[in-house]
Amino acid sequence: MAAAERTERLLNLVIALLSTRRRLRKDQIRQAVPQYAAAATDEAFDRMFERDKEELRDLGVPLVTGSDEAWFEDEVGYRVDRDAWELPAVDVTPAELAVLGLASRVWQQASLAGPASRALVKLRALGVEPDESSLVGVEPRVRTTEPAFGPLYAATRDRAPVAFRYRTGATGVTARRRVEPWAITSCYGRWYLVGHDLDREAPRVFRLDRVASSVTRTGKPATAPVPEDLDARALVRGRTEQPAERTARVRLAGRAGAGLRLRAGAAPDAGVVDVPFADVDELAAEVAALGADAVVLDPPDLRDAVAAGLRAVLAAHDDAAAVAS
Repeated sequence: MAAAERTERLLNLVIALLSTRRRLRKDQIRQAVPQYAAAATDEAFDRMFERDKEELRDLGVPLVTGSDEAWFEDEVGYRVDRDAWELPAVDVTPAELAVLGLASRVWQQASLAGPASRALVKLRALGVEPDESSLVGVEPRVRTTEPAFGPLYAATRDRAPVAFRYRTGATGVTARRRVEPWAITSCYGRWYLVGHDLDREAPRVFRLDRVASSVTRTGKPATAPVPEDLDARALVRGRTEQPAERTARVRLAGRAGAGLRLRAGAAPDAGVVDVPFADVDELAAEVAALGADAVVLDPPDLRDAVAAGLRAVLAAHDDAAAVAS
């Protein structure tokens, strides 16, 4: 079975065992997890379930067995020991909270998306009342602005060769690339694909915002293993030039821009802050998101980038309004 299918099955099993405070019997688990329900025979289900139990324990998931029935102790059930698995309470300082706020711009919680929602519906049908609060954040997703991120991430996970048109940084010319994806990583405020270029027969680095077409899969999953010593971020650093760090002067209104104030080392109510930055587009997007509450005073190229981003948003809204009318 493909690795992606096994991973989804294990995720469904963990969700089922986390979503109730009572132990689940094997027959309930079989109906709650779609892949188990599709098993052709009882023997096939038993073998699959036994393998999955051992794999979860190997991964550190505290799976416990027992019975919730005082009169029928032979009715064995399964659940995840939350006390052994959950993290202890964490005290967060205001500065750390601000950093977490910045991180939340990258990670988008999909708390009950996909497999989790399907598992909960099945458990309710079996008469088991789920404890949905335990599932918050089980299925995190990364949110990016590059359309190529989603299909390239999936291709990297599935080891699927892909093709796309790519715009070179030096000339701006686009050309077709065929790649076996190895990893996706972020560096210097941008996302990169690291993989084996099938036409050049060599490792290559591709900036995701330079992918100029849709991403298509071109064949069966790759058979050549990913290099064991692959360090994707080191490879990106070796192929790209780190932007020089500069300082931007930004005027902020009220309490807006807490993240910018933190990076500048300024007071929470500072009106004008000096923010260190290296990537113009990254900081421009952060400032533009604050709307009228942030104004770039310097440098001019950052101010122009913010203005261009705001004009693009305005144009998109005008186009949407024209279509609606």
